[in-house]
Amino acid sequence: MQTLSSTLPRAGAALPRPPGLRASWLGRVPYADGLRLQEKLVQECQKETGEYTLLLLEHPAVVTLGRGADPSHLLFTQAAIRETGVEVFETGRGGDVTYHGPGQLVGYPILLLPAPFRDLHLLMRMVEEVLIGVAGDFGIQAGRVEGLTGVWVGNEKLAAIGMRVSRWVTSHGFALNVATDLSGFDLIVPCGIRGRGVTSLSRLLGRTVDMQGAVRSTITHFARVFQCELAGETHVRG
Repeated sequence: MQTLSSTLPRAGAALPRPPGLRASWLGRVPYADGLRLQEKLVQECQKETGEYTLLLLEHPAVVTLGRGADPSHLLFTQAAIRETGVEVFETGRGGDVTYHGPGQLVGYPILLLPAPFRDLHLLMRMVEEVLIGVAGDFGIQAGRVEGLTGVWVGNEKLAAIGMRVSRWVTSHGFALNVATDLSGFDLIVPCGIRGRGVTSLSRLLGRTVDMQGAVRSTITHFARVFQCELAGETHVRG
């Protein structure tokens, strides 16, 4: 069976190098504002005038539906969900329905993929590898489930992935449950997958995990897996 390491370009191979990766922690950002920022950065990146960027942030409580979302995976009407104070957005990313909220680390990589990485299946596996590495930094053995995207611990999903690629520029990304109130997932069938649960780093460890530790770990593993070098200042603020 092919492994991630066997599909990645070998160490030392001549890869087209990006100008560098700027990773920024933005704090809590409304979902609509996050979309607008991504769109601006994608346009710059498609012109090859922008830096490679990893946006890291939290969203206020919001349910998002990807391009392939099944409306039946909303367990309440959109109006009823909004009445609870949770926003609902239809998005251009791949995947089904998911929940974002405080305590969840959301990552939006804006990257013009070099030729060796222009494989959507490989892209998903690389993002999973980043998040598996983050979980490992906290002493948690996470992994993949065959046929399902995301990062799992047993029967429970720790991190979801839903990305968009346009002219080989990535947007949207991943959501890692760090100290998330998991009750938000009760509004939906997470990622359209029935019979499986969700979990968080904090729940698995029995303590509240510091978000900044997860941010730093994510930056480190993202640079490792995507073979990028951090460019300029990395903004990691409380």
